Amino acid sequence: MKALIPLICAYATLFVQSSHAEQTGWILIDDFESPHALSHWSKADTDNETQPYVQSPQVTERRIELLGKEKNAYLLKKPAAEGVVGNRKALTFTRLPREVNVGETYTFYTRIQVESFPNNHAFGISNLSAEEIKKHDYNAFEPTLRVTDKTESSGLVNTGALMVKVGAGYANIIDPVRAEEAKPLEPGTWYEIWYVVNNAPQNLGGQSYDVFVRGGEFLQQTQVYRQADFRMKREAPLTHFLMNCNTGPRGAPYGNGGLMYDDLYMSAGVNLLTPKPAH
Repeated sequence: MKALIPLICAYATLFVQSSHAEQTGWILIDDFESPHALSHWSKADTDNETQPYVQSPQVTERRIELLGKEKNAYLLKKPAAEGVVGNRKALTFTRLPREVNVGETYTFYTRIQVESFPNNHAFGISNLSAEEIKKHDYNAFEPTLRVTDKTESSGLVNTGALMVKVGAGYANIIDPVRAEEAKPLEPGTWYEIWYVVNNAPQNLGGQSYDVFVRGGEFLQQTQVYRQADFRMKREAPLTHFLMNCNTGPRGAPYGNGGLMYDDLYMSAGVNLLTPKPAH
């Protein structure tokens, strides 16, 4: 991770509250309300080392939660069912309703909830074709958000806080009020995430993204990271929303805890309003 002190200085005064009002500039990627929502998503288990072998081990299901008298549909994603290990690349992706051209800035909105730890999940935006995503898996990402409490091969123990891509690794998001790294995500709690994606060329200050969060310790919308790095910096049109997760190797599995997704939107420019009233 990068040193924390410079980031604290950058975020000490950044604390933003946004409206819950609907905003007409949002374009729906998916809210999973349609019973046929998953027909628009592609699934691929491209590094399947399960033994005994499971043909398609990833769990990617549309589910329903009850909110009083209302119902809400969401997507649950896990690398495999409990007790199954060895699925190293569980990819799920869909084409964006509109490409983000080089030089454009778009804001993406996503709600997530941790079903349980331990887990290892990443999601974000890709600029590759469907076949290239299957080939490059983690390197298909550009702006990337990560959720995990796994221990790295270096011995670093991830905390379960939301993470962003920086350089060759990841960094936890920052709570600017405490001037410290954010706390682990709370299982059973929905978090709203806005990530403002700058797809300009790198030499013009692009290939980076800013992140805002509301949920858990963040009672108001808060900027939690500035200028995180695109993973590959290909400087190409962004084309797909991508999710990936893995169980870890058979000999040392991370765990199959799930991540829930809902209300995926995109909007031209910087848009820090809420696409629709949060559930």
